[in-house]
Amino acid sequence: MTALKNDRFLRALLKQPVDVTPVWMMRQAGRYLPEYRASRAKAGDFMSLCMNPAFACEVTLQPLERYPLDAAILFSDILTIPDAMGQGLYFETGEGPRFRKVISTVADIEALPIPDPHQDLGYVMDAVSTIRRELNGRVPLIGFSGSPWTLATYMVEGGSSKDFRKIKAMLYDQPEAMHLLLGKLAQAVTAYLNGQIQAGAQAVQIFDTWGGNLSSAAYQTFSLAYMKQIVSGLIREHDGRKVPVILFTKNGGQWLESIAEAGADALGLDWTCDIGEARRRVGAKVALQGNMDPAVLYAKPEAIRAEVARILASYGQGSGHVFNLGHGITPEVDPAHAGAFIEAVHELSAGYHTPA
Repeated sequence: MTALKNDRFLRALLKQPVDVTPVWMMRQAGRYLPEYRASRAKAGDFMSLCMNPAFACEVTLQPLERYPLDAAILFSDILTIPDAMGQGLYFETGEGPRFRKVISTVADIEALPIPDPHQDLGYVMDAVSTIRRELNGRVPLIGFSGSPWTLATYMVEGGSSKDFRKIKAMLYDQPEAMHLLLGKLAQAVTAYLNGQIQAGAQAVQIFDTWGGNLSSAAYQTFSLAYMKQIVSGLIREHDGRKVPVILFTKNGGQWLESIAEAGADALGLDWTCDIGEARRRVGAKVALQGNMDPAVLYAKPEAIRAEVARILASYGQGSGHVFNLGHGITPEVDPAHAGAFIEAVHELSAGYHTPA
């Protein structure tokens, strides 16, 4: 494989020295970019974009043409695994993802197959290898998956949910059924991420979008335990390099110590926790990724720069920080503001690192 020209993202995840703090954005390939909207229109719909490796590659690379980002992230969707399990994923305009089949009984769970990443999700593996080839060592490629708990919420609710009443009822009424579903999903996610690593992903992130909606006890049992299981089954070295693993639980700041014990290399932080305090709590164990409020990007460039400076100062000197937003960039953001954000991170962070 081609040698990496810019590996500061991987180095920071492993707490190795870097020249400046690396930066990328969750959902950096997305609707805020006019070129993304043009590609999506050309593809026909969102799933056609995801399932065509050439289109997936095209939109993955688009933000790198605009901005000096330190990583690319595979363009895909977290719900590819439930779709490959036969749930029938589709997207309702203005309403987000929906499933034609909904999980409501133990029999439904028992009938679920564990997808083969190379056969049932081969289009994702093809996209990873295509993107990696087209990157040609420019920056590392991040692969990803949803967490078992997050995937399960969509499968049981049938789509997005405000109150999670169906899945929480199952969790408390039928914990054995819930564990059966989460166990199958953990197997599927492990195989899926390992497939991405073998296809060329150089780091992987697990998105636990809905773990923060659980009680503390339920989070440990029904979300974190399964992410820990996945981390223990992942390929951690490939192509002669370590493959860092990032865990991101939105609204998970109260559990940082527990998450840091899960075996990952880095924790993603949303914007509700102070990164300096998070570093004091867990920074000796893991790197930290985050954590600017995405809404800051609606402000003027001077305000964006001031918030970047504040977060860098809060983290302090040394490596182990990957700058990111605390969640995905939103569609209405002015692309120029995203550019101001990335420029500010690189420019203002140099003083926090010792020159080589």
